[in-house]
Amino acid sequence: MIESLFVLGGLAAVGLFGLAAVWLTPHLLVELGLGALGAGFVIGLLAGLRYHVLLYRSLAARSAPPPHWWISPVEHHARLNRADLARMTPWFVAGAIGFCLSCGGGLAAIAGLLSI
Repeated sequence: MIESLFVLGGLAAVGLFGLAAVWLTPHLLVELGLGALGAGFVIGLLAGLRYHVLLYRSLAARSAPPPHWWISPVEHHARLNRADLARMTPWFVAGAIGFCLSCGGGLAAIAGLLSI
């Protein structure tokens, strides 16, 4: 069920970016999209780095972190106490926002380029 919501959300986003390409000038849409893409990369990179450092420190304080812990870090949230999890959650959310901003900016830039 959730996968179909993701697909529908993606199709709606593509449609909205297509409409934005018609309403805005294509060059402005490309510039805004690339700006959002760059901002999302910076936000996501910095927040993701801070999140992974905090997670590593929290896991290392209890025991040695498992091998390849960074591949699926959310699985290790259950091993943390509330204080550690509360300290990491804002960075986790900021990284997700940066990722979404990057995706949206990339779609906007592509929509603008396709309409030139």
